[in-house]
Amino acid sequence: MPGPVETEFFDRADMLDTSVGASNDKSDPADVAKDGWDALMTGKASIVSGWKNKGQAALAHVTPASVLAEQHRKMAEPGSAE
Repeated sequence: MPGPVETEFFDRADMLDTSVGASNDKSDPADVAKDGWDALMTGKASIVSGWKNKGQAALAHVTPASVLAEQHRKMAEPGSAE
């Protein structure tokens, strides 16, 4: 569960005009791959990669689904990039 990663995904998905697509705060793909590999090698079923994502994942457990959905909408809505 890496969150946004700096790859060609947002360009290919035509999401460069979204807040998340235009963000410069995406995870490094090499770091995400290493975290995933390390998790696989230690037998973990899942991993949250990156400190920011760990915090967001922890907060998601206590945040109402409606609030999470609204936050996601604001990040992924076309034209939301600043």
